[in-house]
Amino acid sequence: MSTAEPVTFTPPMSKTRAGVWLISLACILLAVGFFGGNVGIVFALLLALMLTGIPVSIALGLTVLMFLFLMTHVPIEAVALKLFTGIEKFEIMAIPFFILAGNFLTHGGVAKRMIAFATSMLGHWHGGLGLAGILACSMFALVCGSSVATVVAIGSIILPAMVKQGYPMRFGAGIIVCAGSLGILMLPSIPKVIYAIATNTSIGALFVAGLCPGILLTIMLCSVTWYIAKKRGYKRLPKSTWKERWTSFRASVWGLMLVVIIVGGIYSGIFTATEAAAMSAVYAFFISVYIYKDLTLRDVPRVLLASANLSAMLLYIITNAVLFSFLMSHENIPQAMADWILGKDLGVVSFLMVVNVVLLLAGNVMEPSSIILIFAPILFPAAMRLGIDPVHFGILIDANMEVGLCHPPVGLNLYVASGISKLSITELTVAVVPWLSTMVVFLVIVTYWPTLSIWLPKAMGMM
Repeated sequence: MSTAEPVTFTPPMSKTRAGVWLISLACILLAVGFFGGNVGIVFALLLALMLTGIPVSIALGLTVLMFLFLMTHVPIEAVALKLFTGIEKFEIMAIPFFILAGNFLTHGGVAKRMIAFATSMLGHWHGGLGLAGILACSMFALVCGSSVATVVAIGSIILPAMVKQGYPMRFGAGIIVCAGSLGILMLPSIPKVIYAIATNTSIGALFVAGLCPGILLTIMLCSVTWYIAKKRGYKRLPKSTWKERWTSFRASVWGLMLVVIIVGGIYSGIFTATEAAAMSAVYAFFISVYIYKDLTLRDVPRVLLASANLSAMLLYIITNAVLFSFLMSHENIPQAMADWILGKDLGVVSFLMVVNVVLLLAGNVMEPSSIILIFAPILFPAAMRLGIDPVHFGILIDANMEVGLCHPPVGLNLYVASGISKLSITELTVAVVPWLSTMVVFLVIVTYWPTLSIWLPKAMGMM
């Protein structure tokens, strides 16, 4: 006879206690609005709407409309015009194209061939399959641009293989959650495109600037994985022959050629970063359907629909964020905050530390696109007046977004990996600690070593 574990129920919050909380929050928001002037009112409104559970994108739009209509005399025609012209940018087209390319690569067999090549190279080391997963994430990140897509594509293949070889699921899932974040750091990256749009920074330079930091993070994650696997005595695979390695490389080279198309095309001036995104989508379709043949023409409409859904969601967020930026510019908020920050005599070191703290805290409640669209226009003017390179600042923000993707409560990589591994969010939160700690160390390196980010784009004449 089985004995059931006792079920514990958490008593609901009493009406008195809930009322005290609501009154306290209302008083705090009123104080922020009263003492903070227009800046305080804007952010008090935004925070109040977010606390009601409204999605961030809608909260941004409502904040703008409420402030403009109740506290200013801006005509409604100006709001409508800004909505239209705000997203009338050629660079924004890169977002749906990179999403489409990532979906074709995820479902088109590119990931499994990259994993086979990575396993042939590193499988015989301690924690070989884990190392292969990190290397495969790094290679997939070179051509994808989405962290979630990287976790799905690599994790769905490597995690079952690791469990079959005797690795604990927690070990493999911890690796993939953090290694998947490379998807937004290496060459193409949707957050980089959004940052470039928000700050008028070169997209091509941002793409290339992520290569050296991405390689460093790959090495750091591999080092931690190798150390843990050796310490715990995990099983190793037989060493592959050079013939097997060459065969697996030849199979994966079609996907890796996308790196040459992106970097070579932008560097040579054949096409812009946005046109590179379109070329990536066409090339990814071609190799998935006609070279690897893992996708049929019947599957293409399903991929197109999924890409359109995700693109529409991101573009809706961008549209509302454009309105929010218009409000901040109209009220001169970025310049006021830049003056306030510079008035505190923080200096570059202290300012960058404050930026990291703010972005890491924001990562607890918002996803990367919203964070960049809200905070980049606010922090960017102060960074420029302190002499911080805009490309370095973009990679710093990108690294912060990576960390935010790997911890609760809104870390998207955690939820995706939870669906693949069937582990709870609590279990995954504990599992990622060694690699997440490594990423925080990496964030410090990126923050205070700007040469790591800007050396390559400068060497290629892109800055």
